Amino acid sequence: MNELISKRWSPRAFSADATVSDEELRILMEAARWAPSHGNSQPARFVVGKRGTPTFDTIFETLTRGNRTWAVRASVLLIGCVVTTDDRGDIPNVEFGLGLAMENIALQAVDLGLIAHMMGGFDPDAAHRAFAMPADARPLVAMALGHPGALEDLPEDLQAREQRERQRRPLSDTVFTGSWGESLFG
Repeated sequence: MNELISKRWSPRAFSADATVSDEELRILMEAARWAPSHGNSQPARFVVGKRGTPTFDTIFETLTRGNRTWAVRASVLLIGCVVTTDDRGDIPNVEFGLGLAMENIALQAVDLGLIAHMMGGFDPDAAHRAFAMPADARPLVAMALGHPGALEDLPEDLQAREQRERQRRPLSDTVFTGSWGESLFG
């Protein structure tokens, strides 16, 4: 397995002093642009704000209280959206396209020495209104990007979560053959 995959995780300890350069941000967005999508429909769209900008502040206001405790130190906040139609009509599997684009951003962040944390804890309706999105656009996920920060900057409960051992279900529980529950890898 590629080391980028095993090194990817979702930390919350961001450096409030570091910044993501414009060039790094362009590289991250290029990674998203090259993600696979159903019929090459490319439904992923992004609203991106760098810390210190009104866009960052607006995205920050859509986050849940728990995410606000740490996301304020991120260099960049973004909202991943999908458009659901194009000139061919309804686009199928838009969530698939956005999910792959978000993973490309996360893996590219690892390659650049950055960290990324995806969040479901935000108000999509507030984001839709705040950014005057068209009717066929749906905000689905938020992400914080930046440089690693000090663990001590987090509340104690989050410090403990940051230090937990990462776990994944074994392949025997997730990959089947023949019939459901019959593990391919025993």
